[in-house]
Amino acid sequence: MGTRTVRSVLQGRGTMDGAGVKLKRVFGFSEVPLFDPFLLLDDFRSDNPDDYIAGFPWHPHRGIETVTYMISGQVRHGDSLGNSGTLTSGDIQWMTAGGGIIHEEMPEQVEGSLFGMQLWVNLPRSHKMMAPRYQDIHASSVPVVNLEGGGRVRILAGQYGDAEGPVKDVVVNPSYFDVELPTGARFSHEIAEGHTVFAYALLGSALFAPDARETAAQHVVLYNDGTRVSVEAGAEGVRFILVSGRPLGEPVAWRGPIVMNTDAELELAFREYRDGTFLNRD
Repeated sequence: MGTRTVRSVLQGRGTMDGAGVKLKRVFGFSEVPLFDPFLLLDDFRSDNPDDYIAGFPWHPHRGIETVTYMISGQVRHGDSLGNSGTLTSGDIQWMTAGGGIIHEEMPEQVEGSLFGMQLWVNLPRSHKMMAPRYQDIHASSVPVVNLEGGGRVRILAGQYGDAEGPVKDVVVNPSYFDVELPTGARFSHEIAEGHTVFAYALLGSALFAPDARETAAQHVVLYNDGTRVSVEAGAEGVRFILVSGRPLGEPVAWRGPIVMNTDAELELAFREYRDGTFLNRD
């Protein structure tokens, strides 16, 4: 099918989440199922601690995976399984909520720049109630490929050339790259036909397809089907994430932090959370 063209371009919308964290919601509930299997993408960045210090106190998840990628700053996390730790610049956490987990994510700094992304990935019906797990990946474990003509690719998940990302065994077979290109440099990558693919410009601008208009930072580009993505950096260069995955094509029942296939499953999840039987202990 050749090089993918741009299906749509969306701009992040300002909102608040958690205990009052200001962020950009790049896509979310109203875009389902456009980005299937991806449900939500949030961009949180600020030099003002008042925008982020309240964090995301204890809250439940079921039926999804949350992917937190820190560009700069520090976030402490803890959960109902007894796990805890701190994500710092370049770290990634791929958390599989499965049948149920309760966790918190709190900034571990009182000044300076906090900049990160959180992506929600849907789980198929067959894995909604799997045992929760974490893949905590330190920045030093992420392979970096230097590109001819300048630029680099950090491979968080998936494969680029001979380099393979450290995130493993995710149902939707995702790839997740962080790409930096200087002015006018080009990037191309083969992606499986039929997979959902999007690019989100973190900084700068780019032409995300040969026939596309230049797209600025804090916009997401959703691609049509094809076998290759081709990107050319704009006048100031570009840094973007490129994410792909196999769509599920299943019904989505979503309320707050819980994503299931039916309203009855949602009602059960919230009832279990209220009566203290929410956590999956299999």
